[in-house]
Amino acid sequence: MKTIKIGDFLVSETGPVFIIAELSANHNGSIENAIDTIRAARRAGANAIKLQTYTADTLTLDAKTDDFMIKQGTIWDGQYLHDLYQEAYTPWEWHAQLFKVAAEEGLICFSSPFDKTAVDFLEQLNVPAYKVASLEITDIPLIEYIASKGKPVIISTGIADENDINLAIEACKKQGNDQVVLLKCTTSYPAPMAEANLIMVKDMKDRFGLISGLSDHTLGITAPVVATVFGARVIEKHFITDRSIGGPDASFSLNEKEFTDMVNAVREAEVAIGEINYSLTAKQVKGREFSRSLYVSEDAQEGDVISEKNIRSVRPGFGMHPKFFAEVIGRKFSKKVSKGQRLTDDLIQ
Repeated sequence: MKTIKIGDFLVSETGPVFIIAELSANHNGSIENAIDTIRAARRAGANAIKLQTYTADTLTLDAKTDDFMIKQGTIWDGQYLHDLYQEAYTPWEWHAQLFKVAAEEGLICFSSPFDKTAVDFLEQLNVPAYKVASLEITDIPLIEYIASKGKPVIISTGIADENDINLAIEACKKQGNDQVVLLKCTTSYPAPMAEANLIMVKDMKDRFGLISGLSDHTLGITAPVVATVFGARVIEKHFITDRSIGGPDASFSLNEKEFTDMVNAVREAEVAIGEINYSLTAKQVKGREFSRSLYVSEDAQEGDVISEKNIRSVRPGFGMHPKFFAEVIGRKFSKKVSKGQRLTDDLIQ
């Protein structure tokens, strides 16, 4: 059974779900907001907080041409890429303090690097794992460099076809790193529920032989719960203290109460899944007392013919099994019987 250790958390096919609160741009330019968000994530029941490590210049070019304007029906349409990333990025000089706060709160802290310099920077902070963002899954040299550090690699698959996923996995294996988790992701912000396609969580686990999970951009908490039922062992969701503070990702992020509700629902789903087992618990065996069985339904004398008139299948379950109903019809009572008496073998000739 595959097990991947991230910090002090063991992610496995049968263990608890690893729940990640995605900070992303939800600090809205304030380190105090970022710190408050980390502390709130702990209160909400997250296991980890995830940052994004980039600058506008490591992600794109400061070019005001049509190619660099967002125009795909997103909440960011009309903005230039460089301007959006400049607004959204988490300053690198904050990272050490944010990692320290997370450790104080008992949260695992890691990040998504977007170029090699970000990986080198994060290595100095001794990150326990790396996340490959959906839009970076085609950057095979970056994935190889991340995997070369020997840490677990969580890969979102939002824009990937099967070939892209295989290439990313092979890039990790090429570096001798098989600590890979795949996350189903819909790269839409927010993502329509009809496009969640959560059955892919199970298929990715089966098809690629890896632990799978969900990076979720839908509104609400339904998708993470359903994904858990389909076998997700990692759930990532954008988290914010208060959507009213605004910011690039605010509209599709959960606040503290909503995230808490999600965590509780995921934990309940874990318990509810149970195991494949057709044997009965002691409580279920006891409950069978209220199932149906054969009873005498009216008084009869010794020698009277057993018929549908004088026996019935009724609750409770202390009499003969109902499967014998047709077999005993037409036979005779061996002694006098009374209404409400259990039908048993010794009453039948």
